[in-house]
Amino acid sequence: MKIQNHISRTLLLGAVVLLLGACSKEKPKADPYDTSKMDFKTPPAKVTNERHTGPFASGSALSYGPELKPLDPSPVKTIRLDTTHKIIEIAPGVNFSGWTFGDQVPGPTIRARVGDRIKFSMTNRSDEVMPGVQFTAAPMMHSMDFHAAMVSPQDKYRSIAPGQTIEFEFTVNYPGVFMFHCGTPMILEHIASGMYGAMIVEPKEGYPTKADREYMIVQSEFYVKPDPQQRKVNGQPLYVLDGENVKKAISSYTVFNGYLNGMVKKPLIAKPGERVRLFLLNVGPSKTSSFHVVGTIFDRVWMEGNPDNQFRGMQTVLLGSSNSAIAELIVPEAGQYIMVDHHFANASQGAIGLIDAGTVKPAEKNDLEHHNMPATATPSDPAAVQGKLDFESKCLACHSIGRGKKLGPDLLGVTKLRSDEWLKKWLKSPEQMLQSDADAKTLLKEYNNIPMPNQNLSDAEIDRYLKYFHWVDTQPAGTIHSADGAH
Repeated sequence: MKIQNHISRTLLLGAVVLLLGACSKEKPKADPYDTSKMDFKTPPAKVTNERHTGPFASGSALSYGPELKPLDPSPVKTIRLDTTHKIIEIAPGVNFSGWTFGDQVPGPTIRARVGDRIKFSMTNRSDEVMPGVQFTAAPMMHSMDFHAAMVSPQDKYRSIAPGQTIEFEFTVNYPGVFMFHCGTPMILEHIASGMYGAMIVEPKEGYPTKADREYMIVQSEFYVKPDPQQRKVNGQPLYVLDGENVKKAISSYTVFNGYLNGMVKKPLIAKPGERVRLFLLNVGPSKTSSFHVVGTIFDRVWMEGNPDNQFRGMQTVLLGSSNSAIAELIVPEAGQYIMVDHHFANASQGAIGLIDAGTVKPAEKNDLEHHNMPATATPSDPAAVQGKLDFESKCLACHSIGRGKKLGPDLLGVTKLRSDEWLKKWLKSPEQMLQSDADAKTLLKEYNNIPMPNQNLSDAEIDRYLKYFHWVDTQPAGTIHSADGAH
């Protein structure tokens, strides 16, 4: 009997174990990236000579500025982005002969969800004269390349002539923040001229966090030179693409959302305690971005805009050309939080912005100078603008303008104290001046025998410094001063 009871208990225990084991086996989670369930079927692209003459951009899935519209729930997104050639202002007084999608740079942001069908159309309208503006660039072939699409480039991304229209469609299969751009050779020149934008593709189930604010930030570079034909726009010089420097990746400006320090004058708005979701895209075409927000830490960063690629507690987001991310931050308290490319050569060229969450004290409202960010007037002459940027990136550690002595003299009024010839010699070779020039020797003694290092400046760079110094010295007294320094 004892043996039978033991066997019965053993069998019962085994049955319970098997039952529990069966219950503990969960159904395998479906792979959201199962390619067998993705839609790769697309009809051939259609190219016609039917010209569209209406708005240059249309579609309920489009946002036209940094503040993003909520996702349109429709599973089919119908989008039009026509190409134009037009003059765009990229810095105060710097009118550039640009090429666009949707008549703006960057192009409008497209927002969709995994599984949505995108029906896209584009007319090449580069041969149209913009209202009140003469031709600045000859009409040419253009195309559209969506990084979010999985299609035959030879079919969908073909170039079309001025006056032609292309239509194609595709399904978005992966979540992320994807670049779109013109893919017509030379691609480098088309991107550098302004033909780019962002497509946001949300995960099918949405994002794992709830954001109070959502903003799109597109970083890009401009490479400009004065128009060889010396054309002007409203009395200001026209600027065109610098073909040599774009190939060498020597940019004139590096900016957020198409404009030098534009997100300082028009900051992103938030409130203390809010979760802010920043959709970031570095379109390049050739430089790397080190995106940073002063005064807070990124709670979550989803590289390429995909929540499966998550990092926590990041200080900086490193993005190569055409890389992207979604960065979420909590605004800790009232203040103005400076967005900056921590590659400070880029910041000095205009990659600066603000998240404005109010101020702690009224007196602090105008005290925004930080990270090479100017809070005062900016010259309109592009050479003087570049001289200002050069000064703020290379000279602020030792010199100020209108804020008093530092390691070296305050340079306010320097063009009234010294001749251009003296200043050129000093900037070109300070060590030689210290050997032969009496005024230079006096300055060295006055500033604790700390010599100015040779910056190896070119003649063109020196000319830009002088243009900036002369501009400063023509401004009303007390209105111009430099930034205090950098972070």
